[in-house]
Amino acid sequence: MKLSTLLKLIRFWPPFFGSGIQVHYFNEDLSIIDVKMVLRFWNKNYVGTQFGGSLYAMTDPFYMLMIMHALGRDYIVWDKSASIRYKKPAKSYVYARCELSQVQLDAIKEGLQHQDKVEPEFLIKVRDETGDVVTEIIKTLHISKKTKPGNTQRS
Repeated sequence: MKLSTLLKLIRFWPPFFGSGIQVHYFNEDLSIIDVKMVLRFWNKNYVGTQFGGSLYAMTDPFYMLMIMHALGRDYIVWDKSASIRYKKPAKSYVYARCELSQVQLDAIKEGLQHQDKVEPEFLIKVRDETGDVVTEIIKTLHISKKTKPGNTQRS
C-alpha cells in the first residue's frame, strides 16, 4: 500500500478512530504531515481535558513512516523511545506537525556511512486552538541499513 493511501485511511485505524485523530494534511513528498484531534467526550480525561495517551498517539507513527518512505526498502526503521512533557491542559482541539527536512535525511545517510545505526531525535509540539504548546514529544528512532541474507557485510 502506498504511504499516501495509508495516510488517507489511517483515521479508521482503531487507536485513531477511537480518539478522533485525523491526518489533516500531507504534502506530495510526505515530508510534512499535519494531524489534528478534536476534544470529544470519549477522549477527555477525568478532569475534562485531552487524554494524555491520545495526545501521544496522534504523533506516534509518523516519523517512522516518513523516514521509511524517504529512505526506501534498504533500511530498517523502528521507533526506539519517546518522552512526553505536558506543558498545559488541552481544553480544545489540538494539532501537530511532523516535518522531515532534507538536512535531517542527509544527516541520517551520512551517519550510516560511518556507523551501523543512527538514532535521531525529533521534537513534536502539540498545540491547542490558540497556538499554545500543550505537549512536547521527543521521538527517538533506530535506523540501520539492511544486510543481505548470508552476508555479514552491510549492503
